[in-house]
Amino acid sequence: MRLKNKVAVITGGSRGIGYATAERFLEEGATVILTASTGENAQKAAEKLRQKYPNREILGISPDLTNGEEVRRSMGEVLARFGRIDILVNNAGISESTAFTDYTEELYDKVMDLNVKAVYHATQAVIPSMIQRGEGVILSTSSMVGLTGQPKGFAYPASKFAVNGMTLSLARELGPKGIRVNAVAPGITETDMMRAVPREVLAPLAASVPLKRLGRPEDIANAFLFLASEEASYITGVILHVDGLART
Repeated sequence: MRLKNKVAVITGGSRGIGYATAERFLEEGATVILTASTGENAQKAAEKLRQKYPNREILGISPDLTNGEEVRRSMGEVLARFGRIDILVNNAGISESTAFTDYTEELYDKVMDLNVKAVYHATQAVIPSMIQRGEGVILSTSSMVGLTGQPKGFAYPASKFAVNGMTLSLARELGPKGIRVNAVAPGITETDMMRAVPREVLAPLAASVPLKRLGRPEDIANAFLFLASEEASYITGVILHVDGLART
């Protein structure tokens, strides 16, 4: 019960890595508020989790994460209901693979708004209450391509470089106030999106990993759980790569 009596907000929590993280947090005693892009998706995910964890408090909400006023209002409602937000997991995001020559400003803005601006809005909305209490944990989903880049879809790695910069800077700024700020950088992970990729495409990718498999949402969720817990109380400003790769 590493998160007993903790209140956690997980954006993009209705599927994939976010949903797996919600499950792990609930298993460890947390109250979970998950966000999704639509109210229907949020409620479906919350109800599914209630069936599995009937003794936990679970709430599904669907604020527009790119709208600062809407995010602040939603987080204010969470604070009014639960009295605190101990953990924020900035997980919502989108990826794409458009060639740079075909890129449009509209597409660039769409990626940056959800992958960067949403992190800014959600973090700014919860920070005042954390500062007042003198404790809190901010976690974000980065990516392995936030270190290496990728051949197409340049806005996605650019957005993850930005998340890394925000993580490192906020760790320095908020550490003296008792708030830890870290990120998890997944490798290729078997989410719903990846399951649509043909196995003949994924097989060579898995073969290139020393552990000879792709990541699972649970692998990333376990990393988030560790960083959210008191076991990581002396860790801040870290981009934790969970990609199965060996580094020197």
